[in-house]
Amino acid sequence: MKIGIYIGSFDPVHKGHIRMARYLLKKNYVDHLLIVPTGNYWNKQDLTPIEERIGILKMFEAEDLEIETEYNHLPYTYQLLRKLKKRYPKDELYLILGADNLLHFEDWQNAREIMKYPWIILKRDGIDIGQNMERLKKKDYVIADDIREYDVSSSYIRENMDDYEKVKDYIHKRVYDRYKRILQNKS
Repeated sequence: MKIGIYIGSFDPVHKGHIRMARYLLKKNYVDHLLIVPTGNYWNKQDLTPIEERIGILKMFEAEDLEIETEYNHLPYTYQLLRKLKKRYPKDELYLILGADNLLHFEDWQNAREIMKYPWIILKRDGIDIGQNMERLKKKDYVIADDIREYDVSSSYIRENMDDYEKVKDYIHKRVYDRYKRILQNKS
């Protein structure tokens, strides 16, 4: 079985995240997709608590779309992949990456180990995937170039959570309502 590993902060989870996950399943890029919200992120501060983000993501869980809840505390992708490979030894794990991650991939912890896994690359405006993959000398990848880009920034959504009209095109109403409750409880 081909299992897609989709890692991110998902803060907040927006329509683009879910649309992309469902599309990869529908178009048979993978047979099963595992969404892994990170407990911490080296370049992001003040994330919504992991338990809350997992709860929100669970609203979208399905038979072939699973939310990972055991390894969210691991700080590095290579550690997560090691654990998941032990859990799924007979399956092929595909790391799902936005093309923007290619620009500084060499800086990732144990980048060489991560390179051993096949990748599914999601397009991002202005990023030449072929050129970056050549630079990385990575051959085992697929470009999901038939997927419509979803141009939205999670930081834009977070900055405008006080006005549903500004974010309604990007975030499901039930996600918005849940985040509003979380933000109210924070203050």
